[in-house]
Amino acid sequence: MTRREALAAGGAGLVAVFGSGCDLLSTDPSGKAGGAEGTPAAPATKEAPALTSQVKAGKLPPLEQRLPSEPLVLEPTERVGVYGGRWHTCTQSVPGDAYEMIGYDGLVRWDPGWTKVIPNIAKSWEIEDGGRAYVFQLRAGTKWSDGTPFTSEDIEFAYTDVLQNKELFPVFPEWLTVDGKPGTFERADDHSFRLSFTEPHALLLERLATPDGSILTALPKAFFRRFHPKYAPDAKERAKKERFAGWTDMFAAKGGLGTLELGAWQTPDLPTLLGWKVSRPMTSDGHFVAVRNPYYWKTDPDGRQLPYLDEVAIDVVTEPNTALLQTTEGRYSLPPSDLLTLQDKPVVAAAREKGKYHFVDWVTSTMNDAILALNLTHRDPALREVFQNRDFRIGLSYAINRPEVIRAVYQRQGTPWQVGPRKESDFYDEKLATQYIEYDVAKADQHLDQAGLTRRDAQEFRLRPDGKRIAFDVEIPTGFKPAWTDAAELLRGYWKNVGVDMRVKSESDSLFQVRVEANQHDAVLYDGNAGLRDALLDPTWYFPYGSGSFFAVAWGTWYNSGGKTGMEPPAYAREQMDLYDRIKVTVDPDQQRELYMRILRIAQEQFYAIGLVLPAVGYNVVQDNLHNVPKSVPEAWLYPDPGPTRPEQFFVEDPQ
Repeated sequence: MTRREALAAGGAGLVAVFGSGCDLLSTDPSGKAGGAEGTPAAPATKEAPALTSQVKAGKLPPLEQRLPSEPLVLEPTERVGVYGGRWHTCTQSVPGDAYEMIGYDGLVRWDPGWTKVIPNIAKSWEIEDGGRAYVFQLRAGTKWSDGTPFTSEDIEFAYTDVLQNKELFPVFPEWLTVDGKPGTFERADDHSFRLSFTEPHALLLERLATPDGSILTALPKAFFRRFHPKYAPDAKERAKKERFAGWTDMFAAKGGLGTLELGAWQTPDLPTLLGWKVSRPMTSDGHFVAVRNPYYWKTDPDGRQLPYLDEVAIDVVTEPNTALLQTTEGRYSLPPSDLLTLQDKPVVAAAREKGKYHFVDWVTSTMNDAILALNLTHRDPALREVFQNRDFRIGLSYAINRPEVIRAVYQRQGTPWQVGPRKESDFYDEKLATQYIEYDVAKADQHLDQAGLTRRDAQEFRLRPDGKRIAFDVEIPTGFKPAWTDAAELLRGYWKNVGVDMRVKSESDSLFQVRVEANQHDAVLYDGNAGLRDALLDPTWYFPYGSGSFFAVAWGTWYNSGGKTGMEPPAYAREQMDLYDRIKVTVDPDQQRELYMRILRIAQEQFYAIGLVLPAVGYNVVQDNLHNVPKSVPEAWLYPDPGPTRPEQFFVEDPQ
């Protein structure tokens, strides 16, 4: 999923900063990294002092009664920490950012380096029958934040009573199906369960490690049964009394759709398995606070219960420039990375000493920051014929001066690149990433001529086979990346130079989505994720995978509907679809990669869309007294940063 980037650089500040002569686009140009060397050792107490006080007062049971029999032991990024303090950050995207910050704690999870799936709430699992069944073992004694036991019955409730309830979820999640058939849930006992499928589900663990899997461990049955008509016959009447339109609205408002939805962050009495529980809900006052969960089920290597931090505070900001200003004043650590653009980096860098923060690398999974996608399934047959001509797309690509785009629009940060995985990815294909990226007007004209577009009108614009001028709109959603408009204006000039008439059409995000999903667009400028490990789970830009494949929405619709709707794609695209279907039932990772590389080879041959720039490594800011934050963090929706870096082991040195 694409992140919003809405900050604009401050002109006067940029002039002053660039005039200083400091390399402010370096992650750490001063050499100051804000490390923890020389700090005192952590005290020996096994729990936060505030919790000890509650135990002494008889308000909490002793620690050994609050932890599971086998707590998850975390090795800290730097060293064991101290209790106390607050992590203060902000958001523009509620509730998605809250989930990424403190809500990523599912059945399994990614390791911090995004190399594999590791245990989490599930202490282990076994794969049976060639991937047709998965048996998960839970940590005995794990408790919700109110002290009630967490068992497999809670997961069964989420799976059968929520996800399979057609009033709550009219469509069962595709990732829990094989060949359109939902998996079967079977409880073995309180601490184990089995998910089985008719055919192998090779990507189940990876899906569980993404935000998709979050709902399975977010719904305590004892809490939600009061709002579900299966268990509470008066649920519908209760919803009316509480002025909800129906019981499903009430269920959602209480948090029943999981931590990706707002209700979970507006319900202080909702028990949770997360490190922090809601104290001050996300409401219109714009300030959210979550406090330590006394029943959290993780410890550090010394047996000290996590999290270290007393609380997490998130400000809801409406103006990007406000977030930028408060970041430079030292108010926030790890704000959403899309609030910190490369254009703003010199300003943010200049304020580091005063703000008492340092930079860390944020390695985006975005493999292209600006992809020009012509609609190969256009409703106009004549324009569709032009767009589907590969020589036409190659000609347009050669006509683009990418180094100039990078200099003028991207602050010289980035690399000319097509639509293909990054070099850091196991799926990197050099030819796919670098073909047709040189700026060569002669080659551009040659390929456009080879496409049969040799006739021109009085203004020297090329004509379609039907005699009309080749003219089309490039649609851009205004709320995402301001750089896209500037880049599109440059494209308009480059293509005019080779006889192609392109118009830039900016529109609201909502209108953009409506038009694209309805296959009403000529072309779009957008970005592309799946540049790292996420390529395997999100092939949207590598073949017509769904409505997000903006270059061929109707082909993607055909694939997702099993051929019932949309437009039947050509043989090469159907071959890619077949290969991906094989990946989904192939458990062996080496075979998965081999099949995926075949998909990418076809993508290279077909050249579906035109890429402009591989983004440079991004950045984020961390207060100098906040520790155990990795120096480099992957960035992707499927790796919901910073969640997999384990914020529960972050700590503040010398908390006040």
